[in-house]
Amino acid sequence: MPNPQFLVLFGSQTGTAQDVSERLGREARRRRLGCRVQALDSYPVVNLINEPLVIFVCATTGQGEPPDNMKNFWRFIFRKKLPSTALCQMEFAVLGLGDSSYTKFNFVAKKLHRRLLQLGGSALLPVCLGDDQHELGPDAAVDPWLRDLWDRVLGLLPPPPDLAEIPPGVPLPSKFTLLFLQEAPSTGSEGQRVAHPGSQEPPSESKPFLAPMISNQRVTGPSHFQDVRLIEFDISGSGISFAAGDVVLIQPSNSAAHVQQFCQVLGLDPDQLFTLQPREPDVSCPTRLPQPCSMRHLVSHYLDIASVPRRSFFELLACLSLHELEREKLLEFSSAQGQEELFEYCNRPRRTILEVLCDFPHTAAAIPPDYLLDLIPAIRPRAFSIASSMLAHPSRLQILVAVVQFQTRLKEPRRGLCSSWLASLDPGQGPVRVPLWVRPGSLAFPETPDTPVIMVGPGTGVAPFRAAIQERVAQGQTRNFLFFGCRWRDQDFYWEAEWQELEMRDCLTLVPAFSREQLSALFSALQEQKVYVQHRLRELGSLVWELLDRQGAYFYLAGNAKSMPADVSEALMSIFQENGGLCSPDAAAYLARLQRTQRFQTETWA
Repeated sequence: MPNPQFLVLFGSQTGTAQDVSERLGREARRRRLGCRVQALDSYPVVNLINEPLVIFVCATTGQGEPPDNMKNFWRFIFRKKLPSTALCQMEFAVLGLGDSSYTKFNFVAKKLHRRLLQLGGSALLPVCLGDDQHELGPDAAVDPWLRDLWDRVLGLLPPPPDLAEIPPGVPLPSKFTLLFLQEAPSTGSEGQRVAHPGSQEPPSESKPFLAPMISNQRVTGPSHFQDVRLIEFDISGSGISFAAGDVVLIQPSNSAAHVQQFCQVLGLDPDQLFTLQPREPDVSCPTRLPQPCSMRHLVSHYLDIASVPRRSFFELLACLSLHELEREKLLEFSSAQGQEELFEYCNRPRRTILEVLCDFPHTAAAIPPDYLLDLIPAIRPRAFSIASSMLAHPSRLQILVAVVQFQTRLKEPRRGLCSSWLASLDPGQGPVRVPLWVRPGSLAFPETPDTPVIMVGPGTGVAPFRAAIQERVAQGQTRNFLFFGCRWRDQDFYWEAEWQELEMRDCLTLVPAFSREQLSALFSALQEQKVYVQHRLRELGSLVWELLDRQGAYFYLAGNAKSMPADVSEALMSIFQENGGLCSPDAAAYLARLQRTQRFQTETWA
């Protein structure tokens, strides 16, 4: 008799929702239940009408948007023509992951829960609202919610009576076995699956285009604290096409030094070849890995050894540990009671998987290679706003990259994997190729020639607006208004000469905000007052109101998602009241109407 089955569907941007979903899958296997775990957009959504029990795990990104891998599902599930009894046979639960410092905290989970009820589904539990801001992270809400969930699930799907639950300390079988080869195969060679020039299919995550890097130029001044790069790729013959607002995804690699250190700590031969064999018939091998594959390729291009490990990493590592003292500590870190200590050890200082393995050397040296893909997540592609237009730079693609580096209490600085890897590549020293592909972004610009466009892009948030301005100017659209914010005119004023040349041609109105310089007499007496884009918007409130209300302008905002979007929205509300004469409720309704009609669009990132 087959084990009772249920379905877990996730929408994940950074990997947290996927990690929680895989935790659900593991806990189901321990309880002898069958459980399929899938990304929402890889699941045929029309089949939902046949699913008796579904757990949805979804993150909220940016300003209340669904993650990229659930956007198709999101559009489908909110179709107005779906009948109110479409999901009347389905029992469901929704687990949300968000950050309460954002206005639309767990907006996606709350909205999905309501929609599933509207379509006739029966909720097993109230929606779970995991919060990154809690001192213990999302687990503070997730752990008790999951305990209640299992009580309900086991009542609906009793496990087979003749099979006992697998206890927590016993490792589940690995997803894959690594079959080591004694010698290199006589034909073929190891390599990444890539889209070749002239290919009929556009490049994708499973088949990226290896784009030659043409230039890698630092665009911040030598005394500026931040290293920001303008990087250009040649996409000739790739089949890639893009418009303003689109994004490029780049698949980074680990540094050679980290790969070598990882192999040493685990006692692995980097040149050892293997083939990957799934244990279960419904599990497929990762498309990004060649068959056969070397250990060096696996660690360099697939295993995210530079990421901060999640709790599930410590749970499995504890199961695999044969060293009593190390196992005891790992069990403590993976327990509900040990989450505060785990946060202090791992999350607060941003300690990486590689560093943790170095701290537990006896355990690391005994890890069976079969468990590497269960233990360590895959490197995720990073998205960058495209900063150029094909109309201005045919066969070229440019991005603006802020190299992430910061200090914690650990001796070694913390570095962003992708930005640091890109910054290390020097096409002047020889050919450099970077795996990439393009997808539509969240910004869409008006095609009507006379429609004004207001763009607010502090820092690297200006990147998509450079693409838009280049594209619009090439099409004869000259009513472009750019509010750009940076610290110093002579250190991080990206594309200053280009903006000035466009201003001279009457193709652009540029409004800069230099937060570390005195910009007007208004602030001359207040030496500590910093000038940001929201201040410049308010200064020019009458112009902004005229463009939006009388001339039908579109308003765009891009940049860091923390406080800037709320500050800009607050500035707009003030403009609507002071320059438009609206009361506060009417101003809020006006802003909501702009958002609803796509005349106020945002692209933000954490």
